[in-house]
Amino acid sequence: MQMVFHMGVHGTDGDRLLKTLLDNKAGLQKVGTEVVPPERHKSVFDDALRSLNGGTATPEMEEIMLDAILESDHPSRVVMSTWTFQGAPGRAVGRTGLYPKIGARTAALAQLFPSAQTEFFLAIRNPATLLAEVLPQFSGNGYEDLMQGCHPLELRWRDAIHRLLRAAQGRRVVLWCHEDVPLIWPEVVRLTGDLPHDAPLTGGTSFLQDLLDDRGMAALTEAMTDRDQMDIFQRRRIHADILRDHALPDALDQEIDLPGWTQDLVDQVTDTYRSDVAEIAVLPGVEFILP
Repeated sequence: MQMVFHMGVHGTDGDRLLKTLLDNKAGLQKVGTEVVPPERHKSVFDDALRSLNGGTATPEMEEIMLDAILESDHPSRVVMSTWTFQGAPGRAVGRTGLYPKIGARTAALAQLFPSAQTEFFLAIRNPATLLAEVLPQFSGNGYEDLMQGCHPLELRWRDAIHRLLRAAQGRRVVLWCHEDVPLIWPEVVRLTGDLPHDAPLTGGTSFLQDLLDDRGMAALTEAMTDRDQMDIFQRRRIHADILRDHALPDALDQEIDLPGWTQDLVDQVTDTYRSDVAEIAVLPGVEFILP
């Protein structure tokens, strides 16, 4: 059995991957994939992790958890998707940088089902825009409390992903950039659910649609009509052209209003992020979904 954990992160797609997978439930069932929503697994996993306290589940414990969370009999692939696998929004930053606990959380999830083939899926995002999304959700005492003395240029995805890979211990790790999601969303959904490339997909353009004006929506509908045999390269080229010509005003821009941040600092953090992405994409053990 394959146990798939889509681990967020905060400020990426929220619960859209979960909803899109559930919208494709019938197609997923045909390939043996069951999607387990958080309300079925959260308390089960929380109790198990507390009980294990860093240990590994026994076969009996695995069976009890599977009985509690599954609806179908003997699925070949089970998918869980929630940003809460990373903890509260305040966990996005620590004294040592981005997601200091990502390794520990990855290891703990892997130990829930040691007999299964565990996989980890994760979106990453420019730390500048990530912080802008996380700060309003943070329940602490504002920006300084969130940052815990960490300088913005220390927010390195490179370091966080190295921690994740060490904890994954050779298990499958699939990553992508949140900024690329409008163009790669069908591939994200298919890889997570193990859907064939030619299987019908509901919601494959949902991210793109959010960014388009009315003319863009009409152009998208026309472009996708009777184009079932379109390959990935053709589809992405068409979608990129439509997005370039018909994006809503400011849809592709985000204002960064963080204490002490200047445009120069935003640019430096963005350049560092791009450098990290280039390094992460070629790391051994990483499958990176590129646009």
